[in-house]
Amino acid sequence: MWRIPLTILGFLMLASALMVHGQSQSLSSFPSAAVPPWLDTGSNSWMLTAATFVGLQSVPGVALYYAGLSKKRYAINSAMMVFYAFASVLIIWVLLGYNLGFGPASIKLGGLGIVGTPSPAFGGLFMGSQGTYGPSSTALNIPNATLIFFQFVFAAITPVLLVGGVMERMNFKAWIPFVPLWSLLVYSPVAYWLFAGGWLNQVGAVDFSGGYVIHVDAGIGALAAAMAVGPRLATDRKLEANNLMLVLAGAGLIWLGWNGFNGGDPYGSTVDAAIAVLNTNLATAVSAITWMGMDMKFFGKPSLVGITTGAITGLVVITPAAGYVNGWESIIMGIAAGSIPWLALNKLEPKLHVDDTLGVFSSHGIAGIVGGLLTGLFADPNVAQFVDPGLRGAIYGNPYQLMIQAVAAVVVVAYDFGVTYGLLKLIGSFIPLREKPEVLERGDTQMHGEIAYA
Repeated sequence: MWRIPLTILGFLMLASALMVHGQSQSLSSFPSAAVPPWLDTGSNSWMLTAATFVGLQSVPGVALYYAGLSKKRYAINSAMMVFYAFASVLIIWVLLGYNLGFGPASIKLGGLGIVGTPSPAFGGLFMGSQGTYGPSSTALNIPNATLIFFQFVFAAITPVLLVGGVMERMNFKAWIPFVPLWSLLVYSPVAYWLFAGGWLNQVGAVDFSGGYVIHVDAGIGALAAAMAVGPRLATDRKLEANNLMLVLAGAGLIWLGWNGFNGGDPYGSTVDAAIAVLNTNLATAVSAITWMGMDMKFFGKPSLVGITTGAITGLVVITPAAGYVNGWESIIMGIAAGSIPWLALNKLEPKLHVDDTLGVFSSHGIAGIVGGLLTGLFADPNVAQFVDPGLRGAIYGNPYQLMIQAVAAVVVVAYDFGVTYGLLKLIGSFIPLREKPEVLERGDTQMHGEIAYA
């Protein structure tokens, strides 16, 4: 009776041996230039995987999430705005944006790097060489091609998130030039300051994975854009999700895709990557349940829209701190993420009288600021040693860290708001920013000649 199991076992052992032999043959057959001494193949594999996770957050993650939250007649338009943003950012990123945001400093003030040089980043030799970035030309153990792609998906998701502030009324023809110009003029410079070792990094500000660079940019940009474009139709100024299953599917892709978001920022398969992933999921779960509790306390019942929004604010708040804090601090940050943005969305935004369709200002802008400030408070030197030795927050004896995080928040808010609003007003002098009322009344049928649900 053992013959069949033993035969199967023997077959599996033979197959395994052949696979190992095949892999050895495969690796040995690579030209030496394809696996140079500086390349860590494990880190490179993780970084390409992490970048794909982050890309899936946008397409289809946010596309599904926003399409499900929109009114039925705007579902195609909302998804189209996301899809177009993802595609157009890749083009401007490799043509100009990457080297502006991560190349050697072309402008310095007092020895501090301000921006790189807007230039193409797709030369064969450059893409295949060792990854380096920023004014100090920091070297990594992955190729430039991997670094360019990884940073692209971060650049892409930022205007993708901004869609939530202006959907259901922005003219798609105005959105077309706005996205690449905004990415170049807003995202790339801020990325240089806080991701690439630019001047805010040089004076001590930190942003582990984009609380300021991505979420404050997106949230403040959404607020400025909502003001510049104007409100929805009077009859549309209420959230009417058309498909909550799409909302759930999109939220799930966003949540799990965030493992690549925060787990990829150490640029390799490292200890701090593992810490960042665990902290990310812990804070997100706490925030989702905290938001649900706020809904039950003030509205009398839990909702799917509420708990998914709370998950997203948890992801945002932990992002600038993911590799710097311990588990207890992640839980505290999750509680803050589920309560402070909730108050901003339900108490502050109505007083602003700005039609921010999905509350991007609160769920990303306010949440990003909260996360950045709590990073300055909670950064634990025992955790931060793996990625940024010497970093410590205010509760560990360094109040300067909290102060410089506050300064960085003010700088990003002011720059982002001013450039976004000014850029849209400039575009608006050539193309109407707001779609015509008669077009909005028909929605996708008039805008794109399509409907989401036949």
